[in-house]
Amino acid sequence: MTALAASARALRVFQVLWVLGFLVGTTTHTADLILGGVNAYSGFPLGVRLFWVTLTVLDPVTAALIIFRRRSGIVLGSAVIIADIAVNWTVFAMVGGLSLFGVLSQSLFAVLIVVTARPLWIWFGRPSTRQRAHQNREGMVS
Repeated sequence: MTALAASARALRVFQVLWVLGFLVGTTTHTADLILGGVNAYSGFPLGVRLFWVTLTVLDPVTAALIIFRRRSGIVLGSAVIIADIAVNWTVFAMVGGLSLFGVLSQSLFAVLIVVTARPLWIWFGRPSTRQRAHQNREGMVS
């Protein structure tokens, strides 16, 4: 029973780390847009600027899906972080203007995403305690 509790606890920690990571992205891009307006990313190529603005929507959507244990959040989150580190490392190497700390910390977050995606996928596919209780009540009523 202790192993099961520890496993459930670890899964919850993974879930929280995903949500926090994507909320950090949300906060960063939102702050950039509030402080810089439409010119927030003006020193960068148009495609990069559009991508970063799009993350202002994709990051919180991912966080919400993960909070509600939706597998679509795992797919979206994986795609977002992989695209984000690909874009940011390319910008870092070719254009400049990004901090090494930023691209490294994002890369570490991507490793977390890749390592924990499968366990979360399995966990998100299982009915929650609340869903099981509801299914049991429905089974008793029928």
